[in-house]
Order: sequence, then structure tokens, then C-alpha cells
Amino acid sequence: MDLAEETDLLRKIPMFAKMDTSRLKLLAFASEIVAFDDGDVVFNSGDSADFAYVIMEGMVDVVTETERGPVVASTLKQNQLIGELGLLNNAPRNATLVAKGSLRAMKITGDMFFRLLRENSEVALDVIRMLSEKLSRSHALVESLQKQLAQQETP
Repeated sequence: MDLAEETDLLRKIPMFAKMDTSRLKLLAFASEIVAFDDGDVVFNSGDSADFAYVIMEGMVDVVTETERGPVVASTLKQNQLIGELGLLNNAPRNATLVAKGSLRAMKITGDMFFRLLRENSEVALDVIRMLSEKLSRSHALVESLQKQLAQQETP
């Protein structure tokens, strides 16, 4: 895939749609398109957070470890940003991500990710919106799990 094709793909991702062409080309040039097969690990819980990814095609399962073994906490789809929490927190990955089917993603270095946020307010706002949505989903999941536990504890 050449630079023009990658730039066109990026323009279709809502988070990048409003960026000017020169910045999209820079992002495409500085990033890498990576492919994973079904079941491949994108990254493991505890890994250092050096990259963020944008899902270009396919899906990813977010897997967390529990006392009963691994559990799929959620599934992320096309155009979603993944791995940004570790970059923003400067902390290791907090979950394992596993390709669900064939997956293509844009791998963005931490330096490029922060440059995108600093130089593009629209991108920064979209990242904030995505983080807010993730927080809301996590909160709803915690509430649901708390209700399930309370029901199991009631005789």
C-alpha cells in the first residue's frame, strides 16, 4: 500500500477525517499498518505501552484475567483507538488484546500520538470522547457485575 492509499484510508476514520492532507500524509508515513490473524495477541497485559493503534479493519477482544481464568471484557471494532490509556498514563498495558478474525490496524508511536494530540484539537477532542465512552461502558459493566454479585449473595 502506498502513501496515497494509506492517506485515503485514514481520511475514512472519523477521528482523522478533519485533518488536512499534509498531516494525514505525515501520520501515514510515520505509522505502520500491521496485520494480525484470528487469535493473534496484539499486546499482553503488563507490556510496556509504546504504541497506540487504530483498528482499520476487523475486531479485537479485550481480555482480562480473573480468578476463574481469562474473560472477554469487551470487543472493539473498526475505527476505534486502542492502547492509548497506557500511553496517556505512562503505565503498562492493563489488558490483553486478541484479534477476533482478521485484523488490520495502524500502529502509531507514542511520540506521534502525542504530536497528533498537541497539534490537532479535533483529534484531541475525539480521543477525549472515546475515553469518556470507554469510561461510561466500564462504569456500566462494574454496576452490572455488582448487581450480579449482590443477587448471588442473597439467599
